[in-house]
Amino acid sequence: MAEIRIRGVAKSFGAFTALHEIDLTIADREFMVLLGASGCGKTTLLRIIAGLETPSTGEVWIGDRRVDHLSPRERGIAMVFQNYAVFPHLTVFENIAFGLRMKKLPQPEVTRRVTRTAELMHIEQLLKRYSGQLSGGQRQRVAVARALAMEPDVILMDEPLSNLDALLRMEMRAELKGVLAASKTTTIYVTHDQVEAMSMADRISVMNGGRIVQSANPVEVYRNPAERFVGSFIGNPPMNFLPATRLGPGMWDVAGQPFAGPAHNHAQIDFAIRPEDLTPSAQGIPATVRVVEPLGPHTLVTADVAGALFRAVLDSNTLPHPGDRIAFAPVADRIRWFDPDTQKALR
Repeated sequence: MAEIRIRGVAKSFGAFTALHEIDLTIADREFMVLLGASGCGKTTLLRIIAGLETPSTGEVWIGDRRVDHLSPRERGIAMVFQNYAVFPHLTVFENIAFGLRMKKLPQPEVTRRVTRTAELMHIEQLLKRYSGQLSGGQRQRVAVARALAMEPDVILMDEPLSNLDALLRMEMRAELKGVLAASKTTTIYVTHDQVEAMSMADRISVMNGGRIVQSANPVEVYRNPAERFVGSFIGNPPMNFLPATRLGPGMWDVAGQPFAGPAHNHAQIDFAIRPEDLTPSAQGIPATVRVVEPLGPHTLVTADVAGALFRAVLDSNTLPHPGDRIAFAPVADRIRWFDPDTQKALR
């Protein structure tokens, strides 16, 4: 079992607190993505799990072992870095075999593991080449193969695809998820790329300001953000937010239109809707079109609603013009509401 339990982990660098009392459990064989903007603490948390940083407080458990006092090599983990860290003076075979030789495994076992992981990563034909003869994508495959060859309990990945071009990144996403599922390892994957997170994760932990603000499966995080930050960070384009003024119990005024909402006593709360959950309508939220972007399968419209920026993803056949007055009707069950003081979702 390679369940990971993080209990009350905090980390300070002088007066700066990078992590605030993190509690998180990653199930055995789960693919967990730590998602957040630069500086949110995701890499610091990964480095603490790896043993490259020491927590100021808290505990880290892998399976039934507490590991926060152990060295990295004693934790049963492997790590894949952003910059590949492939040795240029070694062949692909020897790069993959490097950790196995450090463990002094017999040559037949080294060959077996290298061959197996090279086949998993589709680089068996490259085993005699040096890294200078490889493309960026091939070097990244070598780095992943080297980690898998160790047969670790846990694989930690720190933005491993960020240096690849967009098309190769898309190909590697699908391949990597399949390979890691087949290897039956527990994976923690750090990224700021929401597309990577949504497409690869079993569960996403969204981080902001050194805290985990939501941890759930990708659909839940996207459809039901626990905080306003999650709605504004995930989605391209992100959620629209408008102030809603209380009309009466459970009724709210949004840009002059009444909507049923939470029975909350605040005078004002925040109305939120994703751009793809809007349709042009004779009645709805009134807007003035500012920018129209035909994007092939759909049209992105940026509009002004009561002085606020408002975006809608419309059918590709819908092409309004800048300056047009238009009304957007939101899909009723996709409307979300947030407390403007706590920033948390109102159910």
